[in-house]
Amino acid sequence: MNYHQYYPLDVVNGPGTRATLFVAGCIHQCRGCYNQSTWDPRSGHLFDKQMEDQIINDLTDTRIRRRGLSLSGGDPMFPGNLAAIKQLLLRIKAEAPGKDVWLWTGYRLDELNDEQQQLLPLIDVLVDGKFEQGLADPMLTFRGSSNQVIHYLHQAPE
Repeated sequence: MNYHQYYPLDVVNGPGTRATLFVAGCIHQCRGCYNQSTWDPRSGHLFDKQMEDQIINDLTDTRIRRRGLSLSGGDPMFPGNLAAIKQLLLRIKAEAPGKDVWLWTGYRLDELNDEQQQLLPLIDVLVDGKFEQGLADPMLTFRGSSNQVIHYLHQAPE
């Protein structure tokens, strides 16, 4: 898996102070996407153990408390990303217990295949659906267009 950007401190992509990872790879290629540079799964930087360790270290940092991790892109549910995302999420649950995970995907919840569904127990909040430029609304919280749905899988709504 490759990634484009990692923000160790973020207050925009999900509730509270968080860490945010923007991965590479997306088949949806939504018209009006603000992150088109992330579509190519070969673009960006290799997501390696050093970056994975950095995320765990940031999530467990007691000096600057982070509520959790946000995963966006690209698309974390892109088939080529699933193994690395699953490994990262398993480490978070084991080494940073209590941190929530928000994940944005262009797939709808009812479209996820078996391998993608294996991530759901490791995700607290799933924001699903392609960005649709005709339904874009800057007043929406944590989503770009009104067709996208916030699914609170293992966390109460804000």
